Amino acid sequence: METNTIAFIGLCNEYCQHVEGAREAEREDFIDAMLRVIPRIYISAFDIKPDMYLDEDVYLDQALDEDYYDAVRRNMEQLIGADDTYLDVFEEDMKYSDTPVAFSISEKLADLFQVFYNFISTVRDATDENVALALHGVAEEFRGYWSKELCSVFRALNNLKFRD
Repeated sequence: METNTIAFIGLCNEYCQHVEGAREAEREDFIDAMLRVIPRIYISAFDIKPDMYLDEDVYLDQALDEDYYDAVRRNMEQLIGADDTYLDVFEEDMKYSDTPVAFSISEKLADLFQVFYNFISTVRDATDENVALALHGVAEEFRGYWSKELCSVFRALNNLKFRD
């Protein structure tokens, strides 16, 4: 396994641990942890070069159930408090809206948690071939979806950290 693959798996695991620990975390510590891990995940995912390129889409098993997703989202929402809502000017729907489009930091973080949790669950105890397939799938999702989500929530968290 490539060094970048191992690093990416480790970063996804670190992210998941911080999200799962949000209930016991201090707000500033949680925000700091997210601001440290999110850009590293972006860089690592950006550099993923899967060994195999497939003509078909790869879907990761959905290991995260809805109740657990809701629980971690609620824990982060309570931790972040009134500052959980933010506006994103890069949202495609902003072009067509007369009103600002609001998003939730906790929901974005939970959506990313779902991606990383499912990925970690897939690669845990997997063969090298299955890890390569999972990397291919998560890299495709990165390019098509979650890279934008990662950047969006990073900007919102950065604003919380440095707005004063």
